[in-house]
Amino acid sequence: MKNLFLLTFLLFTFNSFAQKPCEYSANVTDSIGTYKATKGYIMSEKSMDSSSSYVFFSLISTDDMPTLNLQLIKKSKNFISANCFDKNSRLILQLANGKIVTMYHIDQESCGTLIRGENSSNNRINTGIFMFIKGSIEELKKSPVTMMRIKYLNGSEDFVVGNELTSEMDGQKYEPDTFFINTLKCIE
Repeated sequence: MKNLFLLTFLLFTFNSFAQKPCEYSANVTDSIGTYKATKGYIMSEKSMDSSSSYVFFSLISTDDMPTLNLQLIKKSKNFISANCFDKNSRLILQLANGKIVTMYHIDQESCGTLIRGENSSNNRINTGIFMFIKGSIEELKKSPVTMMRIKYLNGSEDFVVGNELTSEMDGQKYEPDTFFINTLKCIE
């Protein structure tokens, strides 16, 4: 009986510490170089009345140069104003250990695209690429993210990063606070 209990305990322990496999949307190595991109991961999802917004993260490594791809999708019956990224845009992450990690947008302006959807709905899709600064990857591997601020050319937006999110869009469970802890290994 003790052996059965011990075996059961060990199996649950190993399963709880098992690393999740890396999921890539692209993983290419050729004569030009290496490119890896993780699948988009929902970091925030808000739905209110006739509008909704989603924030997706994906890690990219181009010839061992890591970057973060941030995609914002907003849907509304009303007009959606543009939030533009430029060289002064920042992604500021508050970690559970009290440290703050700041990531800088690449030197390219992007205001996204407004697309007319079904039933006269408006959809705005914007993508920003942020660079890791020295030491930030090590900090992000150690501690969960609790808050994030996206600083645009024309304002900023704050998001609380939860430890569990069940998406209304696809019904899957996500753990946004440990995205970096679980995913950075995929682009190293």
